[in-house]
Amino acid sequence: MHWADHTAQTLSNRGVSQVIASGITPSGEFHIGHLREILTAEMIHRACLDAGMESRYIFIVDSMDPLRRVYDFLSEDYEQYIGHPLAYIPAPGPEGKPNPDGGNYAEHFLAPFLDALKEIGVEPEVVMNHETYESGAFADKTDSAIEQRDEIRRVIEDVSGREVPDDWYPYNPVGSDGSLDGVRVTGYKRPYVHWVDRHGVEGKSDIRTAEGKMPWRVDWAAKWGIHGITCEPAGKDHGAAGGSYDTGIPICEMLGSAPPHKMVYEWIQLKGMGPMSSSSGLTVGPMDALALVPPEIMRYVIARSKVGRHIDFDTGPALFTTADEYERLVANPPSGSDDDLSRRQQVARDTQLGALRLSQKQRGVDASDSIAGVSFRHLSMLAQIKSSDDDVW
Repeated sequence: MHWADHTAQTLSNRGVSQVIASGITPSGEFHIGHLREILTAEMIHRACLDAGMESRYIFIVDSMDPLRRVYDFLSEDYEQYIGHPLAYIPAPGPEGKPNPDGGNYAEHFLAPFLDALKEIGVEPEVVMNHETYESGAFADKTDSAIEQRDEIRRVIEDVSGREVPDDWYPYNPVGSDGSLDGVRVTGYKRPYVHWVDRHGVEGKSDIRTAEGKMPWRVDWAAKWGIHGITCEPAGKDHGAAGGSYDTGIPICEMLGSAPPHKMVYEWIQLKGMGPMSSSSGLTVGPMDALALVPPEIMRYVIARSKVGRHIDFDTGPALFTTADEYERLVANPPSGSDDDLSRRQQVARDTQLGALRLSQKQRGVDASDSIAGVSFRHLSMLAQIKSSDDDVW
């Protein structure tokens, strides 16, 4: 059985209605490394639908997360915005300078990525986290977390092994300068969190608005309950022992919700160069990847790999090998009845058929429609020796 179908089968024990989620902080340009999480979640969503369940796939954009530092692709003018939520700072212009007419930072990097996702058949429900805060949806979870702050602090210490100050609050207010950094909570009486910032300015934040946010480990657990998430794949950094998934599960329960099914995936990395990073600039963009291979083959790279195995994305000869493998599978899909196959052969058959099904840009289409009758390898060779696309076709 394909890993997505197996996960769907496991989720069916929770009921017939599923909410599959993935999320990301829009700190810079998105890259194909992000596709591991997104396609893993989307394939589970499709598998749930194929199994006869109701399913939604939501993509949570952590637009309330702060700008951590001035990244290499930004000008020093962004120094003033360090600590500010990404939704409330201006997008960079062509030279990396803040562009007051260019919309906000989060949406600037999100928009082209959503366009790329459409090209590979992924159209999730997009949830902007700052809008969830603005709507007041976090208010009850925030109140509950603050009331249980000592218990949550002990969970974080016991599970993660790191020390948390005794005066810690599971809420970071926005200070007088618009930054989440350097703001100390001095008290709480619903709905207001009282604080003093690094400039000595005193103020209060209303938890029913976006005047602050919960720290990551609590924010993530709260989102699971707010959106009714039943499965959210996470990278090995979050899924490791003592990571934010392990603290999130008990915190989610403390906040009155059932935690999702835990699933941990390995990263995609550029062959010979290690993991990709938006903030470092070591990336291959989704559109760059789709300029190399059709969307079905890009999806196949994810679908054929077990979630716990890392993927080396090789733009060289290995890419042709993967394309050849996909084309052979389309031309000669595995067959045979259970009576004629060993248990191992049945597993291999179902895994390959699942990978083929989930590699299609549109759910339910015939895989044979994805190949042109001419191999990707041959078309690539023609593209190198012909002067235009018209000459190739």
